[in-house]
Amino acid sequence: MTSKILPDAEPRKELTIRGLILGIVITLVFTAANVYFGLKAGLTFATSIPAAVISMAILRYFKGATMQENNIVQTVASAAGTLSSIIFVLPGLILIGWWTGFNYWTSFAICALGGVLGVMYSIPLRRALVTNSDLPYPEGVACAEVLKVGSGGEGVSAEAAAESNRAGLLAVLWGSIVSAVFAVVVATRVFAGDVVTYFRVGGAQGGVTGFDFFLSFALFGIGHLVGLWVGIAMLVGAMIGWGWGVPHYSALAPAAGAIADLANATWSHKVRFVGAGTIGVAAVWTLAKLVKPVISGLASAMAASRARGAGNAALLPRTEHDIPIGQVGVISLICLAPIGWLLANFAMTAGHGLEDHILLLVVGGLIYVALMSFFVSAICGYMAGLIGSSNSPLSGIGIIVVIGAALLLVFGVRSSLPVSSENALVAFALFVTSIVFAAAAIANNNLQDLKTGQLVDATPSKQQWALVVGVFAGAAIIPPILDLLNQAYGFVGAPGPLREHPLAAPQAGLISALAQGVIQNNIDWGLIKIGGMIGVVMIVIDEVLRRTTKSVHLSPLAVGLGIYLPTQSTLMVVVGAIAGWYFDRRAERTSKNPEATKQLGILLASGMIVGEGLLGVIIAAFVAFSGKDFPLQLVSDDYANGPALWVGGIAFAAIMAALYRWVRRLNRQV
Repeated sequence: MTSKILPDAEPRKELTIRGLILGIVITLVFTAANVYFGLKAGLTFATSIPAAVISMAILRYFKGATMQENNIVQTVASAAGTLSSIIFVLPGLILIGWWTGFNYWTSFAICALGGVLGVMYSIPLRRALVTNSDLPYPEGVACAEVLKVGSGGEGVSAEAAAESNRAGLLAVLWGSIVSAVFAVVVATRVFAGDVVTYFRVGGAQGGVTGFDFFLSFALFGIGHLVGLWVGIAMLVGAMIGWGWGVPHYSALAPAAGAIADLANATWSHKVRFVGAGTIGVAAVWTLAKLVKPVISGLASAMAASRARGAGNAALLPRTEHDIPIGQVGVISLICLAPIGWLLANFAMTAGHGLEDHILLLVVGGLIYVALMSFFVSAICGYMAGLIGSSNSPLSGIGIIVVIGAALLLVFGVRSSLPVSSENALVAFALFVTSIVFAAAAIANNNLQDLKTGQLVDATPSKQQWALVVGVFAGAAIIPPILDLLNQAYGFVGAPGPLREHPLAAPQAGLISALAQGVIQNNIDWGLIKIGGMIGVVMIVIDEVLRRTTKSVHLSPLAVGLGIYLPTQSTLMVVVGAIAGWYFDRRAERTSKNPEATKQLGILLASGMIVGEGLLGVIIAAFVAFSGKDFPLQLVSDDYANGPALWVGGIAFAAIMAALYRWVRRLNRQV
């Protein structure tokens, strides 16, 4: 016999104007940082916890602030860590030469419409994947604990909560300040930005290889956040790529020219496709493991919806109040209408015969977006609950979606179009994929936020509306940041003049290359197959490690990312992962409150990413408007290429050690 469900007692502050404004401001800041480092390193960071800390530190000075109001702030701001993942697809239109820049309103519409679909599609999944699920939701649970402690909940005194807020805010601020100042000094070239070496292997006729060790506090912070075993997996991938792949393939086809040019050309044209094969197999394996639980979750969600429909919603507690399913359907249909217009406009302006098939392209594209968005929302929601939003393999989702879109175009219209239409079809496939990917990115985060809300007695419907606000805030800032970075640095592999330090945009490069491979049939599938075999081996090793050890694992997806990314984007992440592991282990041995110390380490790492990310955007503006690669340079090239390497390296290590020591002492004062 079930117990009686009582309605909620008194109203309380939750979805407030001040909370939304604060959330939007934090969203704008964190989105800019995430876009920059997502393009540079292929990784983004979760923003919920630092947003919650900042919110509690600010709203405590306002009358009547509640834990649930702080939860709304982090819900809005969490869109920064998720919608910015659109950078894994959208720059592909630049890489194939279809776009030369990012049109503001088109890019905004892609992000906003896809993001709102992601919110709507994840609502029916809440009961199955959050309320009635034993999924761990690591980031959602951690954020809830931060909110409880910072708000004085569960036996925590007001004084202790205030002190915890102060310490957390200090960690975020000093992490941001130090990383930003270091980035400015690097921009002046007083400190070297990276240590680069290329060399031959096996004599004058042998292959070449090398490494690019980038001195970046943000990459270090990303390593701290992703953890030891993800870092180790990326190191394994880098060793496969640059220890075997580059030397092997450069030796097979020796060419004249500088060693550095040969090494980078071999990695770009050969090795990264091996990495693509590894990522593809790892993504398929991950998705295959999720088929059964996702189907079960959907069935449970439908059953729960029917049960609620038969009762009286007014008697349900606030933690069971979602946006009504009727409104969800209407909003979803409203989103699909402008998406259809976007697809029609794309086909009409693309030319090359696409306008003759506009009805098929629009109707087929809408059906694909509607169905695939729901499918990937379910997949991403489950993955976020299983391993966290930051570690969820969104790029794997992008691979599946773009291959599906490209195959449908090949079978649907390719045969009736001229050869000159191939690039237009590739662009159309990427355009459709970007909309689906925006939905996947938001769903990847939404259920994590709803788990936090469940643990802090929040109202799901208010969180869902807050996330819609966050989607529009993120969509407003992403296009100009993307366009600025494109003008300043460009992307690796994009047509046009070579840039000094182009952004890697690894996932966008991979996804666009796969779309071209399917439609134009110009990809070396042999390289993909080799990568696939490496992926199979890594899957076997990972499964054995997971079943025979307590915590050791070797993520096949992270290995593939290590092969695919340049060493500039991976080596410092590995260092950060190892240093973060050592920091946590030492906290367990020496700290009276190890969890609090670890949390401060996470906040410090988040601050590093935010600080350097924002300065990266600002410096990009100087580069774009000055036309110089180093507009802030203060020293000679001889110094910058010599002593600056040692000075920068020593300064980086010393500052990092000092920051970690300071954080440990800071926790003793809490």
